[in-house]
Formats: sequence, structure tokens, C-alpha cells
Amino acid sequence: MNGLGGLNKSDNGVVIGLVQLQLPIVVTKEDLARQTEKIVWMVGKARRNLGTMDLVVFPEYSLHGLSMDTNPDIMCRLDGPEVAAFKQACIDNRIWGCFSIMEHNPDGNPYNSGLIIDDHGDIKLYYRKLHPWIPVEPWEPGDIGIPVIEGPRGARIALIICHDGMFPEMARECAYKGAEIMIRTAGYTAPIRDSWHFTNQANAFQNLMVTANVCMCGSDGSFDSMGEGMIVNFDGSILAHGTTGRADEIITAEVRPDLVREARINWGVENNIYQLWHRGYVAVKGGAMDCPYSFMHDMVAGTYRLPWEDQVRVTDGTSCGFAAPTRSFGKLGKAAE
Repeated sequence: MNGLGGLNKSDNGVVIGLVQLQLPIVVTKEDLARQTEKIVWMVGKARRNLGTMDLVVFPEYSLHGLSMDTNPDIMCRLDGPEVAAFKQACIDNRIWGCFSIMEHNPDGNPYNSGLIIDDHGDIKLYYRKLHPWIPVEPWEPGDIGIPVIEGPRGARIALIICHDGMFPEMARECAYKGAEIMIRTAGYTAPIRDSWHFTNQANAFQNLMVTANVCMCGSDGSFDSMGEGMIVNFDGSILAHGTTGRADEIITAEVRPDLVREARINWGVENNIYQLWHRGYVAVKGGAMDCPYSFMHDMVAGTYRLPWEDQVRVTDGTSCGFAAPTRSFGKLGKAAE
């Protein structure tokens, strides 16, 4: 099925390349420009590396590094030079690309955003990270949901970012909206390695969905990112895995969205995303079709509260050097004004 990492591409296959990009240090505009050039060059490397590749994926923080610097001088805009360069690289190399930017936000902290650009240079997917890795990350929580697009060769694709993938609800939302492939870009470091492995596999199996996952790689002198590119099939089995920790290596595999569709239609046992709503359909017609989960009701009602809520010690970013915020999110913030 994997066709030797995409070397032998099937008629229904989508070949994905995951770039374990060397972790950069980016402090100035000049650094940002140099790193943009590096990413553009790596898009070309991906095409030269494998002529059958449909989509090349760069990790979270591939442009800005792990400094968590919110300096406005190095924040990006959708109409800025960095995104323009990524668009041109996709055109020049006739390939789809997935990219990471820290995006200027005139109304608050920057967004941690992801883009998928097609081989004509058009932005097809734009996503803002819903779950920043708190208390470490200062990014504004995303506010535009999880888009799902028709990607190369008709595959339905979603993008989530790093810590997002630790919440099973994120992968479930992607699949519920029709994603057959879920991309997860990350900047994770070695302590997260085991969690990275089993969540990537669980996200795939629980939703009958391919997951394509990649971290930054190497050291910037302070942090050591782990690479760990993983392409996981819809049954939870690993199709490709970057275990060497070699910076700038591109991990490749062919995936089959048509087999995802087939499994979602034909599986009985472990068709879990269908059975979530149709629980017990052997005993009752169509299944229970209810919502027995208290946390779901409470989130909708705005009353979500853990039994140990008052005992949680870390509830803002002060432990990581960030000032405690004073404004609320979204509609709550507007109401408070």
C-alpha cells in the first residue's frame, strides 16, 4: 500500500512529505528573511527528492523558531513577503505546501497560524491554532474553527497544530467535518515523544483517518526538537516514521483516501466515529442517538467545571514569564468592554 514511500504511486494515492526541518534562531527581520529562503529551498528539495510528491508539510515554528518572541517586527501577515515566497515556491515546484507562521494580530497577541497553499499559489486552508501549549505559549487562541478542504487528488484534508492533537475532540472534529487526512504540525521537544506517538496513532484509529505529523528537528542551542515525522494509517498502523532525528530529512509515504472512505462505509466493528452517535444499534433501532456526556452539555451551557477546578495551580502564563491577561476572549471580551 505504501509503494516504497511514494516511489511507486498508485492511481488513488496521495504522496505526503514531512520535513523534519532544522530548528532555527530568528530574532531580526534579516533572520526571518533567511529562514524564508531556507523553507523555499526545502520546497524545491522536496520536489527534487520525489517527483511523485503531492504535498510537502513543514512543522510548526519552521519560520520563527521556538523563542516565543512576539516582537511585531518579525510577525507575519497573509499579504506579507514570507507568504508570497511560499506561494511562489509552490507554483515553481508544482506542489502543494503546508506552512507555519506567527501572525500579526492587531487586537491582541499574535496567532499561531497554518496555511495550505496549492500548486497554483492559492491559499486553500487557513487555520489558527485553537489550543496554544499553555502556559508556555503566548499565542491568541484560535477563533475560526477547523476548516476542511479538498486537497491534492481530491483528498479531504484538515490541519491542526501541535498541542491541538492532545485533545481527542480536535481529531474528532476534523473527521466529523469530512477530513480523510489530518495534518499535525509541531515544535515538540523530546519529553513529549511517547505522547506524540500514541496520540498520533489514536487520532487515526478512533476516527478512521490518516494522520500526517511532523515536528521541528535538531537544536537551536537551547531547545532540542525531535523530528519524529509520522504518517499513520486509518487503522492506527504506522506507514512511515522518522526515527533518526536527522535534521532536514523528508519522511514520505503514499496514503489512500479511497480506502479511508471504504472503511468508513463498510466497517462494522470499531467504526467508532459512526458508533458514537449510534451506540447500541443492535439493541435499539438506529442506536441511542443521545448525548450522555456531561462535559459536552456543560461546555455548550458555559458551565464546564472540573471537580478539582479550585485546586488547579497553573492558570495563566506567569510561571513562564508572561503577564497575567486582563481581557476575555471573543464575545466575552466584547461584552466586557
